Amino acid sequence: MIISFDIGGSAIKGGIARSEADITPMGRKPTPKDNFAAFVETIRSFITESGEKPTRVALSIAGVVDPDTQRLTCANIPCIHGRDLAADLQAELGLPVLIANDADCFAMAEAELGAGRGHRIVLGAILGTGVGGGLVSDGRLINASGGFAGEWGHGPIIASEAGNPPAKIPAYPCGCGQKGCVDTVGGARGLERLHKTLHDLDFSSEEIITQWQQGDEKATHTIDVYTDLVASPLALTVNITGATIVPVGGGLSNVEQLLAELDKAVRQRILRKFNRPLVVRSECRVEPGLIGAAILGLKAEAA
Repeated sequence: MIISFDIGGSAIKGGIARSEADITPMGRKPTPKDNFAAFVETIRSFITESGEKPTRVALSIAGVVDPDTQRLTCANIPCIHGRDLAADLQAELGLPVLIANDADCFAMAEAELGAGRGHRIVLGAILGTGVGGGLVSDGRLINASGGFAGEWGHGPIIASEAGNPPAKIPAYPCGCGQKGCVDTVGGARGLERLHKTLHDLDFSSEEIITQWQQGDEKATHTIDVYTDLVASPLALTVNITGATIVPVGGGLSNVEQLLAELDKAVRQRILRKFNRPLVVRSECRVEPGLIGAAILGLKAEAA
């Protein structure tokens, strides 16, 4: 038995995993952001409540680990940012600790139990507040040490104009320190940013999508530009990785009409042609980070 965790900025979710088919959520507790001792005690409390000693703990975290130093970059939880978290937790808990990027965990969950079942190469894509991703090949997480592979949301590659008729697109500053990343336009905040740039209107992503579905001309133009901007880098990522399925998670994945537009645009831009959907809604809708961390932990135990 292992215990997996989905570590978020507001809550820590725990689960007991005995096999891929037997993963039981344990609920959630507030995340101690600024007190590492309290963070450890929260982890320990889940272990105590399980009623037995696990053989390992596995954590899904919105951050990346430097493969050379093992130090975690996780700005939204200051008490673990910059730490060798696996080593620190292992010393505190007396158990082996596995740390994985949350998008990687999402990709693993989809590859093993979701829309990626039966596919050799699965690119999990996140269209949430921002843009993320993870890559699984033959059931193995690519670049498991770190969480960098599949991160198609970063890199200064956004087109300077998009849509029909073409609209000028600024190279928006990105939280990673670069300009013009997919992350700046591809998530919910990016959609809102585009609408503001194109029409000088401040609407939420939900409002923009509703207006688009109702036939509003300005919202339709924004979605056209959005699709053009996001489809090209996603198509390039598919070409490079050879992925044959792209399960999408995050809030925007709930808009099936938007995914259909994105799927159509991506399939028009890739070398290999598919007569079936490629960009699809994820199937692990509940706690994919928890599930993915559990799967990775179980695989580590079996190795």
